[in-house]
Amino acid sequence: MFSIASSLLLVAVALAALLVVRPLRRVLLSAPLLAVYRKILPQMSDTEREALEAGTVWWEGELFRGKPDWKKLHSYPQPKLTAIEQSFLDNEVDEACRLVDDWKVSQTTYDMSPEAWQYIKDKGFLGMIIPKKYGGLEFSAYAHSQVVQKLSTRSSVLGVSVMVPNSLGPAELLLHYGTDAQKNYYLPRLAKGIEIPAFALTSPWAGSDAASIPDAGIVCKGQWQGKEVLGMRVTWDKRYITLAPLCTILGLAFRLYDPEGLLGDQKDIGITCALVPHDHPGVDIGRRHLPLNGVFTTGPTRGKDVFMPLEFIIGGPAMAGRGWRMLMECLAAGRSISLPSSNTGMAKLTARGVGAYARVRSQFKMSVGKFEGVEEALTRIGAYTYLMDATRIMTAGAIDLGEKPSVASAIAKYHVTELARKVVNDGMDVIGGKGICLGSSNFLGRAYQQVPVGITVEGANILTRSLILFGQGAIRCHPYVLKEMQAANNPDAAQALHDFDAALFGHIGFTLRNGVSALWHGLTGARFVSVPSSVAPEARRYYQQVTRFSAAFAFISDVSMLVLGGSLKRREKMSARLGDILAQMYLMSAALKRYQDVGQNADSPLLHWNLQNSRYLAQEAFKGVIGNYPSKLVAMFLNFVIFPFGRSFTVPSDEVGHQVAKLVISPSATRDRFTADCHLPKTSDEPVGALELAFAATIAAEPIDAKVREAEKRGLFANNPDANVRDIAHVAFKQGVVSVEEYAVLKRRDELRDIVVRVDDFPFDFDVATANKRNVAPSKVVMPERIAA
Repeated sequence: MFSIASSLLLVAVALAALLVVRPLRRVLLSAPLLAVYRKILPQMSDTEREALEAGTVWWEGELFRGKPDWKKLHSYPQPKLTAIEQSFLDNEVDEACRLVDDWKVSQTTYDMSPEAWQYIKDKGFLGMIIPKKYGGLEFSAYAHSQVVQKLSTRSSVLGVSVMVPNSLGPAELLLHYGTDAQKNYYLPRLAKGIEIPAFALTSPWAGSDAASIPDAGIVCKGQWQGKEVLGMRVTWDKRYITLAPLCTILGLAFRLYDPEGLLGDQKDIGITCALVPHDHPGVDIGRRHLPLNGVFTTGPTRGKDVFMPLEFIIGGPAMAGRGWRMLMECLAAGRSISLPSSNTGMAKLTARGVGAYARVRSQFKMSVGKFEGVEEALTRIGAYTYLMDATRIMTAGAIDLGEKPSVASAIAKYHVTELARKVVNDGMDVIGGKGICLGSSNFLGRAYQQVPVGITVEGANILTRSLILFGQGAIRCHPYVLKEMQAANNPDAAQALHDFDAALFGHIGFTLRNGVSALWHGLTGARFVSVPSSVAPEARRYYQQVTRFSAAFAFISDVSMLVLGGSLKRREKMSARLGDILAQMYLMSAALKRYQDVGQNADSPLLHWNLQNSRYLAQEAFKGVIGNYPSKLVAMFLNFVIFPFGRSFTVPSDEVGHQVAKLVISPSATRDRFTADCHLPKTSDEPVGALELAFAATIAAEPIDAKVREAEKRGLFANNPDANVRDIAHVAFKQGVVSVEEYAVLKRRDELRDIVVRVDDFPFDFDVATANKRNVAPSKVVMPERIAA
């Protein structure tokens, strides 16, 4: 017995020594494991590596750690506008909106008016991100987001025309990478709209796989301004390039080669970004695409063997081959602002307009917004708009903190554009025939047409979900995976083993801790998770549940990478579901941050619905991952650890949904908050203005309507053919049921209601015959004149 005990003790001591004595551990354990790891590690191209290493890790990194630091989330300052930025939003932005008639733009002129273009140039809209020393406005990222959002509630043409020069455009690249000479020349001209920029990245043969663009430049000598200089001969074929038909300066991405070694020994220099004047010899710019009648100017650009000097490279020759890294970092900033802002603006317009319409429009003697079936759509409209705005604000705030969050920006881009699709679709269902008949009185039809644009651009959403959210997030945000990969690729054998050993055993401890935490939280319902004392009592349980999800997510991610290895990269459905879990945690964090910052208990139905919905969606994503594991034994183990008592989260209750829907159709400070900064015209000849006026008039008329209905129930209007839904107010007045003052209120409401429910009509042939007599096409796409310098 003694010898057995001694033997076991010796084995335990040996194992402990093997794990604790690092030099021994490295030789006997880490070295063989490193050799195996190198064999199974998927091959990674230089562009993939640069994409992974670009940008920064922000709050999404906390969600990967299994124990988010909620105090850190609360410590991020609430984004706020300066007095100058607020004034700009209230005055210049409103005036820009007033100058654009979206129906006229999208149906007749196919571009903004010269007056509108000149205004946004003169007022600095195109230079919001440019520092004041170059003549720009030097707005914060949050102010930039606020401006784009508000412009987008008026017109996509206006929003996109301002958005693009301030996101992935030459200005952004010049600010971070340009030479002093390039900055001093171009930035003042871009700030004042003397130059109109476009950036050409997408190739017909590469699409979302932008790193594989076939566009190429060859380093060579050629003539430039009467002298022989070292330059490059570039051939490209691009499409979907926003503002290309109007641009005066074209940013261009291509792969640069140096077959003769004129710049050094490297033959394939890599992706390079250059600035090319639109009138440079050989540059072909001019035709247009028509993106679902959005008519913001976008089109193709081409060039064949176009010689340009090396000084055209952004950052000069020293930045040749650095373009992919530049683009990845700037895309992170652009994705954090542009599409989340424009799509949130679209959602706010929908929530504001459809909510008003649902209160104004009545069926069966009741506002349609009070029908439970319609309530479901209104609930999603209101709740998702709140969530989109929270995500937009938090992610834009990260940029102001100096972050370039590549994964968080991808989450924001994907989910805000997808939620916008749901919001607008629900809005169209509520307004019915009003929405499907295009015309100057239709406030939502164009938004419905253009929803797929945001979902498609800057990386198709399908690929963002299946390849980036977890595929990039698992490596970039995990505290150990990237370190292990970097160690495995380190040519210094001793340093590689040292780094791999530290990362590997840190990773093992990390996985075990999260596995134990996930099981403990599952057994206890996460009720013992510590939450900051400043958290509102009604939000406390949500913090605990997100922490539970975080531990479970970190654990299942590590198990998946261990069990599936390199095949996980190919299992896009599995990767997408893991990405869904990460994204839902980020969205929940954004909603909690919004609620914490605003501190309005009246907003609690919006918080409750979103958190209950997101935790259910996260739970179902876990279910999808576990249910599709190739190893049923591992699946059973994961299910036990993460859901020891089964899946307990359900969709939000009907009562919470009713409370949200009521907020959408009722005037309140909460409604004003989650639809803040919509452009709201004041007159009834504007569709949104008419809705606002009719909404207020309907609220004022409802007590009087109740008197009329009561009289109707008593039979006072029996057998009177004029006592119909349209004319009953007049009958009630004639019979003394309502006073002169009350009748005036009803009459005003009816006038505005009739404007709101009206749809446009046109000649039978839509003026084709008249247009033919003038020898012009009625729907001819007019190519606007290039904006003069």
